[in-house]
Order: sequence, then C-alpha cells, then structure tokens
Amino acid sequence: MTLSAAWAQESNAPKIIIESIEGAKPYSSLDLNNRPETFQFGIVSDRTGGHRPGIFPDGIRKLNLLQPEFVMSVGDMIEGYTTDEAEIDRQWTEFNSFIDELTVPFFYVPGNHDYTNEVLAREWKERYGKDYYHFTYKDVLFMCLNSEDQMRGAGRGTIGDEQYEYIKKTLEENPDAKWTLLFMHQPLWIQEDPIRWGDVEKLLADRQHTVFVGHTHNYTKYERNNGKYIVLATTGGGSPLRGPKLGEFDHVVWVTMTDDGPVIANLALDGIWNEDVFTEEVANLVDPLLKSQAVTVEPMLVQDNTFEAYETELKLTNNSDVPMKVDLSMQANPHLIPDFGSKSYEIAPNSVELVKLGLKAMKPTPLDSIQPLILQSNISYQGESIPEVTFESTYRLLPEKVAVLNPTESAIEIDGSLDDWAELTYKVDENGYVESDPFSHKGAEDASFQFDVTYDEEYLYVAAKVIDDQLETTMDKRPIDQDAIHVMLDARPERISALETGEGTFRNVLYIGQSPLAEPDSSNVFRPNRLPEGTQTVIQRTEQGYVAEMAIPVSYLNEAQGSNWESIRLNVAISDYDEDGQYQTSLFWKPDWRGKENYVGSGTFHRSVDVATTGQEEE
Repeated sequence: MTLSAAWAQESNAPKIIIESIEGAKPYSSLDLNNRPETFQFGIVSDRTGGHRPGIFPDGIRKLNLLQPEFVMSVGDMIEGYTTDEAEIDRQWTEFNSFIDELTVPFFYVPGNHDYTNEVLAREWKERYGKDYYHFTYKDVLFMCLNSEDQMRGAGRGTIGDEQYEYIKKTLEENPDAKWTLLFMHQPLWIQEDPIRWGDVEKLLADRQHTVFVGHTHNYTKYERNNGKYIVLATTGGGSPLRGPKLGEFDHVVWVTMTDDGPVIANLALDGIWNEDVFTEEVANLVDPLLKSQAVTVEPMLVQDNTFEAYETELKLTNNSDVPMKVDLSMQANPHLIPDFGSKSYEIAPNSVELVKLGLKAMKPTPLDSIQPLILQSNISYQGESIPEVTFESTYRLLPEKVAVLNPTESAIEIDGSLDDWAELTYKVDENGYVESDPFSHKGAEDASFQFDVTYDEEYLYVAAKVIDDQLETTMDKRPIDQDAIHVMLDARPERISALETGEGTFRNVLYIGQSPLAEPDSSNVFRPNRLPEGTQTVIQRTEQGYVAEMAIPVSYLNEAQGSNWESIRLNVAISDYDEDGQYQTSLFWKPDWRGKENYVGSGTFHRSVDVATTGQEEE
C-alpha cells in the first residue's frame, strides 16, 4: 500500500504522496514549487559519454527561469564506470553542486554510467536510498525505474524479477491513476533480452501511460503499446549535435499534464521544439543517411613527398526511395586548386553517381606545408510531402604519402621487449598533434613516443616506446583518465574507414587503451571482453617511461573487410597526466578522428603486396 511520508509538506495544497523510505532519499527535497492551477514539471537527459562542460548547469539555470514544480531525471548523471571511490565521490559532488542550484525538487533515476558495478551501486544506495521507487501527484503515478538492475551495461538494460514484482504491485495499488509516467534510462523496447520488460509493457497496455528514457543521445518518439515512448536527446552528453532534424541536440523537456495526457515541449537552450522534432517517420526517411555515407571521398594517398596534381573520386549514394539533392562546395585554399568551386547534383532514388575531383598545386609543394582543402556537402530530399531534412557534412582533404605496411622479417613475441623489432619507424613529439592544457606539455622529454606496425600470417603487430618523465597510474581509473597508450584501428575497407570520425569508437573502431601500472603482471586494458578473440597486449615500465606491444588477429582484419585484408587505418596516441592530474596532455600521431583537424584517410596503411597506383598524375 502506498503511504504518505510523515515528513511530507503540511499544507492544504496538493501533496506528493510517496512510499516511506528510511535513511537516504532518492530526491533532493519535497519543497514543491506548487502552483495549484498548473501541473508542470521538467526533465533533464544524459550529461555523460564525453560530457561537454557548462551545458548541464546551463540547463539547470534555464529550468530555474521556467520555474517547474519539480524536475525528473532519466539517468547518466556522472561519467562513472570506475571503482575508485574518491573519483565517484568527486563526480557526485560535482553533479550535486549543479542540483543544489536548482530551486525545485529533483528526482534521481540511475543510468548505466551511474550504476554499472557493485561499488557504484553501493554508492547510489548510500546516497539515494532506493534505485527504483514511485510517487503520485494530482492523480498521476510517477514510476522511477532502474534499467540497470542486472548491471549489464550499455545496450543490455533489464527489468529483473524483483523490480517487475514491485512494478506490478504498484500498478495494482494505483488502479485509478489518470495517467502513468515511467522514467528509466535505457530504451528497453528496442533491446534484446531485457528480461521482464515485455511483461511490464503488458501491464501498461490498458493504462494511459507515457515512457521517458535517455541513453542513445538521439531523440526519437515512438507510438506503441497504446502510449508514447520517447527517447530524449542530451543535456550536455556526448553528441555530434547535427540538429533537431536528426534528433541530436541539447535540451530540457517541459511537460504540462492535462486530462488528455502530457503535452510535451522540447526546450533547447536557445529555442523550443515540440515532441515531433524527430519522429519515427523522419527516422525511417533518414535511416539510409545515418547507416551509410551518402557522400564518400577517396583518400589522397600519393607516392612522393611533394604534391603537384591528383584526381580523386566522390561517390554520391541515394539509398532512399525519393530523389536526393547534393550541393558540393569548396573553400578557398592557398595550396590546392580544385577543378570546380561548387556543383549541385540530383540523385535518383536508389542510385549512385560518381564525381571526379581534380586538384592541382600552383607549384610542386611539400606535403607537410599543405593546408587541407575543405569540402562541404549539403544533402536534402526532394518531393511533395517529404519532411524538410537537411544533412550537412564537412570533409577535410589532404594529400598524404602512402604508408606501406611490410611483413615482419622475424618472429615477434608479445613480451614487453622490443628486441624483436628494428628501429621504430614513426616518431611523434612536437611534430604530432597535441591537445593540452596551457603550460602542460613541456616537450619531448615530458611526453613523446615512437611506434611501428607490421604483420605476419596470424597477427597485426603494434609496438611503441613512450617517453614520459612522470608516470601517474592506478588500477581504479580508465586509461583515458591517466597515463596510457591508445591505439585506434579501423579495419573496414578503405572507402569506409577513410571517413571514420570517431563517432563509431567501440562500435566500428577497435580501441585498445592500456596504462603502465606499477603493479607487476597487472592490467587495466579497457573493456578487454570487447577485443577480438586472441588479442594480446603487454605494457611495461622503463626508466624513461614504458613500452607496449600488441598483437591483433589477422582473422579480425579479414572479417572486417570480407576477404583477405588490404589496408588498415590506424592512429596511435598517448595521454600524459602530471602533478596528480593538474596537467593533462594528449599526443596523437595523426589528428584525433573525433576532432576538427581530422582529414579523410589519415593514417591509412596499405599492405605491401597490395600497394597500387595512386591517383597522383605524372608529367
């Protein structure tokens, strides 16, 4: 039976009626911003997965301006994914400092970043008491659920038996609620094996209900099971931010309850959109754009260290059932002269058009002095009754000398010794791409590295020798949060890998991150269960820093390319943390694929037996 808390507000105004919860409470307060003539509340979405500083607190400030009666969460409030209690405390302290600025109550709901291991789960319960709970307000039932109750992580959310029985009992005890609202983190209806979620939907089928979730960082409204199931976008979480037409934007949600159900307004920090900002209809229309590149560009791999002329090819693909318009334009460049400045093409439904693009230099120019040519594409669909969708992309084209990947001349053992290797070919110091706080990077002796890559019939091998004058590592932190080496490998065919921008990291790109831990035989390889079977990694400290060796099965490369592999795209980086993390530097061989300096095909290697004639023109 649902009970009124003894400490609930004493007034004649409508009250929250909430079950009795001893100890810590999963909400900030019950001091409601109560305007009896209205019933409005806010929702904040994900701020993790590479959160962008300042966005979430700005959302809180905007909610204070709007003055809702209370604010709900759909989880992923801290980065989490750690067992370091001090770090967890720091993250929750930071997050709750934002909530302290909120002038109305806030209700917490766990996401996979908040509740992914036993330490995080214990911290949650110590701070907030329960990981799933409910309350009623003005005849509306609010259910705050835990889609992480089995702690299986991203894409594998669950409602277990115990939580299902709680949901069933709560619904039975509230048969006359005029509406039921569910809040949880993961969209379980599109995931495999969410355990009892299907049974929960059966309980909801005959009730007026709406479901709010987060997790995907991509707004989509579903109409199913006699209700609206809405996946929210982000409130500062990682996102390409390609706009509301693609469901990628920062927002808070403003909900007004009526007798006919919730009226939902999506409020960007600079505007307001309604619930149809990205519908299933639009999702189906742009799905071909999101699943494959509509515009692909061949990388500019040349044979010499100077550039004179090159012809590359653009492939324009329309996988939809309606005509597609592609507008191409080039920005002015001091070194590369394209044979056209702008062109427009209309691509018939389900067809492809190839476009030749010639580039010339005014005079032979060293590769390392050339600035990238910026190619912009603008894609739209044509026809009556077609939703207005525009898809904009930017490509940086830069000629690069083709890197030949030669087979090893001797057997390589993954043992932390580089005696099997000749001199490492690629040296990265100030000539690399540095991402650093002011005054953090003090030159090659502070942080630099050499690496090489080779292969045999069984493995692709990567070796690195790192100079780092101050190692700061711990088993409790992820490699990205401390001194570590990071290897990014895209083994897909070159036409696909050349355009990778890092959004597919951990999905399309193999990432191996590892720190040189002080403890012998210890390893903090990031998510080792996601590495290809048979992958080997070793990392050892040295007097000057550390060395790392990795072996990736050739079978993984063959599977990614659908046949005998011909090329790979590779990037290697190190992270350098000094003075207890006060100074932070990332040093990349090639531009970070996720960053603004990334260019088409950077770090592409051709297997030596497969090196072909490039598009460089001869006199």
